[in-house]
Amino acid sequence: MGGSSFVSIVDVSKHYATADESIIALDKVSLEIGRDEFVSVVGPSGCGKSTMLMMIAGLTKPTAGRILLDGLEVQSPQTNLSIVFQEANLLEWRTVAANLALQAEIRGLDRAKYAGRATQLLARVGLGAFANRYPFELSGGMQQRASLCRALLIDPPLLLMDEPFGALDALTRDDMNLELQDIWMSSPKTVVFITHSISEAVLLSDRVIVMSPRPGRIVADIKIDMPRPRMLRDRETEQFGEYANKVREIFASLGVLRSEHSRSGKQQ
Repeated sequence: MGGSSFVSIVDVSKHYATADESIIALDKVSLEIGRDEFVSVVGPSGCGKSTMLMMIAGLTKPTAGRILLDGLEVQSPQTNLSIVFQEANLLEWRTVAANLALQAEIRGLDRAKYAGRATQLLARVGLGAFANRYPFELSGGMQQRASLCRALLIDPPLLLMDEPFGALDALTRDDMNLELQDIWMSSPKTVVFITHSISEAVLLSDRVIVMSPRPGRIVADIKIDMPRPRMLRDRETEQFGEYANKVREIFASLGVLRSEHSRSGKQQ
């Protein structure tokens, strides 16, 4: 299974048992993601987006189905990938540089070997002068930049991102979108990016996966055929608008968003 795909999700379902009922988070989800492909997943809260990410990482197991990374079935936590969460989750008692070094330490790698790469990454995202500062001395955007650098330290072939910019202000989020695109283009890797932002998904992705409300199912797989690098001004183009509107129309058909027709009918 998997063929040329780097990530293969095969008929995966996930059920959670509560005191009163069994909750179906994901229902028979199948998805193929190619090597070095940037894929975003959008869907309403509770549709299982983050659950799917955690199953890819091997941090939780599917109730049914299989997940394969580079042809090998995921049966335990994976070490050949990195995860970026919505919160930076930096250790307050460590400097920025020491937080990055943690990636090497927990993997039993030579910390000194990765010190130069850490310096390069921090300089790239504008944190070169902050290597010896502590997290409380950084803004939220700077902390998230440091978190991204930490994830990239080992240059993983797979980067899982769970709404990494959702807590940032609009201007910082735009800047981080462009920074992530630049990093990905200069050092290609497979990226699975969870977001609630349709425009963010279209701007960054090769494909946008649209999920239904719980139980989460894949209802659309949209290829974004736009040249790179993409600029923020591209969001104003007709082509970009068509992609974004297509996703919105799908959500409207699912009852996640009110359609223009329903709103105009109330106004009459």
